[in-house]
Amino acid sequence: MWTANLAALELHTHMWRVSDDGDALPPDMVVFDLDPGPPASIIEACRAALDVRAVLDDLGLVSVVKTSGAKGLHVYVPVDADHSFTETKAFARAIAGLLVHRHPERFVDRMNRSLRTGKVFVDWGQNDPGKSTVVTYSLRAMAVPTVSIPLRWDEVELAAAGRGHLLWFSPTAALRRVEVFGDLFAPA
Repeated sequence: MWTANLAALELHTHMWRVSDDGDALPPDMVVFDLDPGPPASIIEACRAALDVRAVLDDLGLVSVVKTSGAKGLHVYVPVDADHSFTETKAFARAIAGLLVHRHPERFVDRMNRSLRTGKVFVDWGQNDPGKSTVVTYSLRAMAVPTVSIPLRWDEVELAAAGRGHLLWFSPTAALRRVEVFGDLFAPA
């Protein structure tokens, strides 16, 4: 109610919690922010998410995926509180570098916008105490408001096969999804 009263449409939070004393706690997740550079689209972001998941699966790590509510996807990996931001950021950087090494025609891991054309930027830099990402279930301020919503991996697979339009969710559709599937983001 507080955020609605402030007319806050988009909510962005940090990747850490705060102790009862007000001190920042270590990160409890790693995020891979997958941002397609035009003319790449949500379809290429889905293919990238599947590549990220494959690497994480090979490492025995759980991952969950959500839409950004805009044009990209976020893949999250829950981590124990015994990892520092230095470690989680280095891990994300290493995975991004691996993807660029394997598929330089599809991925970029550097911020320079001129390098992103037609590729998916794997934004590993989001794993920093000063950065924030859009919250799961947050509305996005678009011409037609969409929701940043968790997905099932089979939905990402369908979208990667050319059905990217399936990943746009209105507020009403988002509420229905939660009723049907529960909180798909719970593992994170």
